[in-house]
Amino acid sequence: MEESSSAAAGDQRDESTEEEVTIRKQDTDQPSTCSEIEQEAFGLDESESKTPLNKNDILKAVQVVERDSQAIADSFSSLFDSLRLALSEVTNGSVDHMRCFGDAVGRLQESALDAATKGNRYINSCLRLNEEMKGMDSLATQLKILRRNVDALDGAVNKLVRIP
Repeated sequence: MEESSSAAAGDQRDESTEEEVTIRKQDTDQPSTCSEIEQEAFGLDESESKTPLNKNDILKAVQVVERDSQAIADSFSSLFDSLRLALSEVTNGSVDHMRCFGDAVGRLQESALDAATKGNRYINSCLRLNEEMKGMDSLATQLKILRRNVDALDGAVNKLVRIP
């Protein structure tokens, strides 16, 4: 039944790719997959006699089509349920990963800001120390002069103390 419906002649559109697909004509040499009852119900028994179909035969054929349609519908329903579940799991996983990524980025940002603040404090301390060290040159010069004066005073006192 599926082969006969899928092998029907004519052009059809494949909705998933929007490309035109040509379906080949059914080979008449291949055996049918329909049961004998289904073949008789559809008048596919390959007999040349054209027996008129009565209501029972038509009802049987409709029941077969209805049963197959129900099976196909159940199969599609199951497929869509499975796809919905898989998509839900993937979406939940993606949301969890995005939350984790957001938390990690937030922590990294806090750490970077903290490191930048400490770096700025260190640089400012170094600049202050550099400014204070510039005043040390004049202080060193003053200390050298004072040391010379103390040495001169010490020398003078030593001469006075050694009076013979």
